[in-house]
Amino acid sequence: MTVLRWLDRPVDQGVTWGVPWPRGTAARDAAFALAEAGGREVPVQSWVTATWPDGSVKWTAHAMGAHDPAESYLLEPGREPAAGPRVTVERADGLLRVGTGVVTWTIEERGGTLARSISRGSREIARDVRLVSLRQSEPTPDEGGGVPRERATGMVERVTVEQDGPVRAVVRLEGRHGDWLPFSVRLYFYAGAEDVRVMHTFVWDGDVERDFLAGLGLRADVVMRDEPHDRHVRLAGPEGGTTGFFTEAVRGLTGLRQDPGEAARRAQIEGRPAGELHPEVGDRLRYIPTWNDYTLDQSSADGFTLRKRTAEGHSWVTVPAGTRSAGYGYVGGVSGGLGFGLRDFWRLHPTRLDIRNAATDLATVTVWLWSPSAPAMDLRFYHDGLGQETFEQQLDALEITYEDYEPGFGDPHGVARTHELTLRAHDATPPPADLAAHAAAMNRPGLLAVTPERVLEAGVFGVWGLPDRSTPAHAKIEDRLDFLFEHYVREREQRRWYGFWDYGDVMHTYDPDRHTWRYDIGGYAWDNSELSPDLWLWLQYLRTGRSDVFRFAEAMTRHTGEVDVYHLGRWKGLGSRHNVQHWGCSCKQVRISNAAYRRFYYFLTADERTGDLMDELSVPEETFLVVDPQRKVREDGYTPDPSALSIGLGTDWGALAAAWLTRWERHGDERAKDRLLGTMAGIGALPHGFLTGSARLDLATGRFDTTRDDISISHLSSLFGLPEMCAELIGLGLDVPGFERAWLDYCRLYLATPEQQEAEVGQRLTGISLVQAHSRLTAYAAVRLEDAELAAWAWRKFYLDEGDQRNRNPLQRRRDDWEVTLVDGPTVLSPVREAPFVSTNTASQYALAAIHNLALIGKHLTEY
Repeated sequence: MTVLRWLDRPVDQGVTWGVPWPRGTAARDAAFALAEAGGREVPVQSWVTATWPDGSVKWTAHAMGAHDPAESYLLEPGREPAAGPRVTVERADGLLRVGTGVVTWTIEERGGTLARSISRGSREIARDVRLVSLRQSEPTPDEGGGVPRERATGMVERVTVEQDGPVRAVVRLEGRHGDWLPFSVRLYFYAGAEDVRVMHTFVWDGDVERDFLAGLGLRADVVMRDEPHDRHVRLAGPEGGTTGFFTEAVRGLTGLRQDPGEAARRAQIEGRPAGELHPEVGDRLRYIPTWNDYTLDQSSADGFTLRKRTAEGHSWVTVPAGTRSAGYGYVGGVSGGLGFGLRDFWRLHPTRLDIRNAATDLATVTVWLWSPSAPAMDLRFYHDGLGQETFEQQLDALEITYEDYEPGFGDPHGVARTHELTLRAHDATPPPADLAAHAAAMNRPGLLAVTPERVLEAGVFGVWGLPDRSTPAHAKIEDRLDFLFEHYVREREQRRWYGFWDYGDVMHTYDPDRHTWRYDIGGYAWDNSELSPDLWLWLQYLRTGRSDVFRFAEAMTRHTGEVDVYHLGRWKGLGSRHNVQHWGCSCKQVRISNAAYRRFYYFLTADERTGDLMDELSVPEETFLVVDPQRKVREDGYTPDPSALSIGLGTDWGALAAAWLTRWERHGDERAKDRLLGTMAGIGALPHGFLTGSARLDLATGRFDTTRDDISISHLSSLFGLPEMCAELIGLGLDVPGFERAWLDYCRLYLATPEQQEAEVGQRLTGISLVQAHSRLTAYAAVRLEDAELAAWAWRKFYLDEGDQRNRNPLQRRRDDWEVTLVDGPTVLSPVREAPFVSTNTASQYALAAIHNLALIGKHLTEY
């Protein structure tokens, strides 16, 4: 029996979560029952998301419907789930009707809507839920001025029912925003729920020189039945604590020269029927303006404006503005209405909420993912190339700005962005406290999780352990892990790492002279998963179970899996190295699209969109036909050859292995299994194993040429998930001849003395760098070989950067003074607390080395 606790507790919301199982403990066809800790059984829907090599269940996903949540739950395999309210899915006459028991959505198989109608009982609440967009053929002029805009409605081309209950139903709609921008929308329905979660993903397929997105939104019409003074508008104020709301009626009864009566005034503010009005007011209602239109515009992470007007053709009246709107609203009346919103509204600015025609029989709401008030989206490359036409010039430029530029490669064609929205059908205007709870649930959706101890017991995700403060030395490392996470949370806020394309990423390297990150310098700007901050954050969540760590890692996975990776076009399946623009670097590699960075979020949440991202890598080896990652530095005349593809055994093979393993675990894909095991055997058969550096892969057979007798290593080979992936593969007990030996040799020798390297392989290894990061390899070998001296050597290398041939780590040199410093005054834009010795490369790799070493050789730390 498994105990489940709330990571974030929901309000009146269905929930989906993932659970890991130790090998051999759950059968593939096992049923699961769910009960509150107090004993009351709760209906649950369960499915398998991954299996172990022996066929037993490794990960399951579970869903429960909307109900008053208990403090904790117990999940038990081998028992049938309780019966209860069901989601129903009916398909007939070109329509799909999905009912939760509270609301019913009617969905057309094709056409210009995501839903034709939303009803609650027999009453229609909203209709024609649709996607809208605006496009310009040129950028918005610096000094304003009119630019013609083309309006389009998203057209649905295919509808797929991915799940049909009994507790959870998922409907996927695919199409295009007019003649461009392919989209995928998933609608999530839960038994007993009045809200539906809407997951919208679009892929950029425009021409950056002539396509400028000026607006992108979700729109719905809301049926208005009540008198204008019984119609209510609610728009969320600043997020945090208990969210407040702009609380007004379409026709206000407060503040008038004549008093309608306290009962009427109070009722209107509370969203109840105003009832009978004093004749002095009731006879003059026609003179009170009705406010037809409302707009909340979040133009930045720091402020929104709010305005309203009586009708088009009349001026707007400004309403007191605010800071960071929670991004939720309601329009309707005492007989029902629609709640609507966008998760991370202010973090994904520029965004906007519109209500139009509230004084008519059919109001319209629009949740803008890109606000039409903002300048049109401009995705052109940020410089003119600076004369870098040849590889020689590009490599020379790399030495000054660290930017790997190549003409035509800074193209966003194929990148994507995913947004989460909610639509909630009400049978009356909700009380203020309910609205605040709904806004909070939208922005921090409920999630159940098992304890870190239970995840560790399951033996998933390779090497990690629980926090250890057993000695002062252990406690200091734990303190530093906390310091680094809290530093990045603070930096995200101080530096405003927010915005439509940027939220979820962090910067690469700091500039202490300007007291800012190098946001404008080539390859030093946005990090794009360089040296695996994704892995650090997810492992830190696994070991601590902290909600704040989970949410930071979640945002990073959403960003790096969508924005930093190509989902269509010539580079589909590849990601872009770090740059001023997320897609700007000409280095397109699977080390960035790496499935190892997505697996955590998928298995912990069963998120279908993240599953899509990993499915895009079904044949990841074929991406090496598209572009050779080493093309600018090769001297051997190599060009991509299907029968002899050059594959680096570090960053390349590690990402391929992650994709193959994930596909095998999730889908039982025999081809992926064969490629994984075959290449593992090939590495084991190479004379120098991983030290060989690269090998040639035959796409037809999925096998390496094992005749290469060479030694070539890179300091980056192991820093994009290879240690984590090799540990996980070896832990599976796959019995691949030579593979573990090859990996242990690499782990032992990378940080060995030059004399030992020469004695074992006939030469001293060159290019040794990032010593602290690689100490975890030494630690792994120490445990597998049961070598206490090697464990001590690993701790020595963790603390000292001796032997580094390229980059000395500032985190190693600063033994005792990890502190932040306040910088203020006229030389900085605003006061900041900085830690100039921290960069994302060193922070990520320090954290990963610390987590591994504590888990593997923590008992040797005191001895060292």
